[in-house]
Amino acid sequence: MVTLSEKAFSQQVFDLVRLTGWRVARFPTWRPTGTTPGFPDIVAARRGRRTLVAELKTETGKLTPAQREWLWLLAEAGGVDVYVWRPSNWRQVVQMLR
Repeated sequence: MVTLSEKAFSQQVFDLVRLTGWRVARFPTWRPTGTTPGFPDIVAARRGRRTLVAELKTETGKLTPAQREWLWLLAEAGGVDVYVWRPSNWRQVVQMLR
């Protein structure tokens, strides 16, 4: 089994999101952006669909407390679908974005 880095997985997801017609913003921790700590890696919207946010992790990556807080807050606020995606979730990612 090939192990993807978070950076490589993030690029794959970003490319797929764009290819499937979503407008997307990416906030990876490996690229300084000035965002609040823990903010999800991907925010995407598409006409006729709910907005989604996704935290992207390697297979063994763990959520930080700040990431958990953001995901919980966004889920509780409503109107947005919240995900934690890993390379092993690729089929579900593809299915959700179509």
